[in-house]
Amino acid sequence: MRIIITGGAGCLGSNLIENLLPKGCDILVLDNFATGKREVVPPVDRLKVEEGSVADGDLVNRCFDEFGPEIVIHSAAAYKDPDDWEEDSATNVMGSIHVAKAAERVGVRKIINFQTALCYGRPERIPIPSNHPERPFTSYGISKTAGERYLINSGLPVVSLRLANVTGPRLAIGPIPTFYQRLKAGKSCFCSDTRRDFLDMEDFVSIMEIVMKKETPVGVFNVSTGESRSILDVFEAVSSYLGIEPDEPPPVVPPGSDDVPEVVLDPSETEKAMGWKAQVGFEETIRRMLSWYDQHGVSAIHSH
Repeated sequence: MRIIITGGAGCLGSNLIENLLPKGCDILVLDNFATGKREVVPPVDRLKVEEGSVADGDLVNRCFDEFGPEIVIHSAAAYKDPDDWEEDSATNVMGSIHVAKAAERVGVRKIINFQTALCYGRPERIPIPSNHPERPFTSYGISKTAGERYLINSGLPVVSLRLANVTGPRLAIGPIPTFYQRLKAGKSCFCSDTRRDFLDMEDFVSIMEIVMKKETPVGVFNVSTGESRSILDVFEAVSSYLGIEPDEPPPVVPPGSDDVPEVVLDPSETEKAMGWKAQVGFEETIRRMLSWYDQHGVSAIHSH
């Protein structure tokens, strides 16, 4: 199987590469390394790397024409600067358009798109069903939702996975690595008064194995445990793992103006359609993540 992974040097893409290469897949990674890491896509057999952005239509066309992919995993996304609307639009909207048009021209069998749960905005109900209205209000959420809509409207076979907080090797964003680093350094922490769902990388990889099959249905699917956890729960899990007892509980502060108090996805329709269900619980997910940091460290944290 020949697979193009846009943004393949990121956390999700690099974990998928480790899973797919031993199965004999040929993979082309297209990444501009704005947030991805070069060291996670080393020169190995059956892995080709093109440096550049999906916003570059000529580059996208050349990659698709020369490589001839059967499947595209569209993981590339701009998210670092919430005020850089131009970059978000170029990558998340125009990049998705370039991918869709190139995929149509070369006859791609399926596109698998990664979508942010922020597409739902501030939800009316929890857990959030996949048919909930889309009401994004951040640059990242708006541009990712527009990109998803272009892909779906292309008429191509598209599976768009609306993802929980996927947790696993090389994760360098969010509260888990932040708490780990700060607590180990003896620094103070605070927790936003928010709740999220956390999905283990093993469960993410397992659903990817399902959606890549030809017979798997297309459409929009929530990928989540469906379990709501507070950021304070994360802090307590990290401090317990490290054996660090803070002198006093961390301050819990209100969500910022660009934040959402609770984002927890309802995976029930996905479970029915895919015959899939998350198997790894919250405590084990956090333990696995922290054990990985013990061995490899935290390379960088990109978070706003």
